[in-house]
Amino acid sequence: MSPARRLVDVWRAVRARAYVRVVGGNREMSWLITEVAIPVLSIAAYVFIYRSIGAPADYEGLVVVGGAMIPFWMVVLWSMAAQFYWEKEVGNLDLYMASPMHPFALLLGMALGGMFMAGVRSAIIVIVGIFFFHVAFQVTSIGLTLLIFALTLTALFSMGMAASSVYFLVGRAGIKINVVLMEPIFLLSGVVFPVKNLGMVLGIIGSIIPLTLGLDGVRQLLLPSGPALGFLNPSVEAAILAGMTIVFGIASVKFMSMLEALGKREGRMTLRWQ
Repeated sequence: MSPARRLVDVWRAVRARAYVRVVGGNREMSWLITEVAIPVLSIAAYVFIYRSIGAPADYEGLVVVGGAMIPFWMVVLWSMAAQFYWEKEVGNLDLYMASPMHPFALLLGMALGGMFMAGVRSAIIVIVGIFFFHVAFQVTSIGLTLLIFALTLTALFSMGMAASSVYFLVGRAGIKINVVLMEPIFLLSGVVFPVKNLGMVLGIIGSIIPLTLGLDGVRQLLLPSGPALGFLNPSVEAAILAGMTIVFGIASVKFMSMLEALGKREGRMTLRWQ
């Protein structure tokens, strides 16, 4: 098979897997409403808390930006990291592995579709924040803001692609890991407060998750008092996020190859204690 034909087949596989989330994920309006309403209620609670204690207005914008990133993190946890386990449970994984596509195309399609699915929900949350809570944004640098946002997504979903193989190896224990990690990650990433307030040590620990640096960088560039609330310089955070994208991307390919090799060699794709 020629390289050009191989690339065409990879693209067709990516597009087919992304289609499920681009179209199917937004077809059921009740899901969309539920997945937007719950984060908005959480955002509203923190907005009213900040207003009641007389916090600076930028804290309301800080919460809205954090809430807008929640859908991306939820997609990474549940629709990326845990996805292979669910595919096995419903019987799709055998079909994926038997098909003449590279397994990485499956991961890439999941990531691109997940970005779109979460992006729709994130945009609605931002619109609600602007029109209902009257949050004002002041963009310092459009180019750098878009760059940090894009790098945050690539780093997050690269991490999700890497975690998908690891989670599959540990089986249903991955679901428990997701449940345990959700709230601690919200805390360490500073979803509803500046991560700077955690201090240097916890801030560095939280920065292992791309969401932390992405949120901090975007907030600094969108809020009038953003630089005063920032943890690191946005340019530095952009460089770290780019590095994370590369590291997690390489890890995802290695882990997927390891998973595939395990299946071919031993006829199983989970650890022996599963």
